[in-house]
Amino acid sequence: MKSRLLLLIIFLMSCFTLLAAEVPKTIIKIVVKNQFDKPVENAEVILDFIGPRQITKGGIHKKIHWEVHTNQEGIAHFPPVPEGSVQLQVNKKAYQTWGDKVDLAGEEQTVEIKLSPPQSQYSAHPPLKPADVPKN
Repeated sequence: MKSRLLLLIIFLMSCFTLLAAEVPKTIIKIVVKNQFDKPVENAEVILDFIGPRQITKGGIHKKIHWEVHTNQEGIAHFPPVPEGSVQLQVNKKAYQTWGDKVDLAGEEQTVEIKLSPPQSQYSAHPPLKPADVPKN
């Protein structure tokens, strides 16, 4: 009986040790430029952590979601995030929205993003003919 209790205690301690183990983290820096390689300031940069390393607290997965803006040099900094995949999105008025999945590894990582101007609108439908003048 005592040996089973001792094994159970050892098992539980090893589980807590694994849960408390420090997950490797990456400091990510985003550099946003326009089509002329000029910095884009005040662009909204959204980061969502999508995996594969899961952060748990009390058995519940912790959602990582940050929204920051670029500075005058077009640079956005984020707090350290766990190694794995993140979804990045960059929004700025007068530019096309940019989004992509980025895999993080190592202590620091820089992601360079080039925003494009908006494209002209396109319609699959033929243009409408002018409306008839109302009859009195």
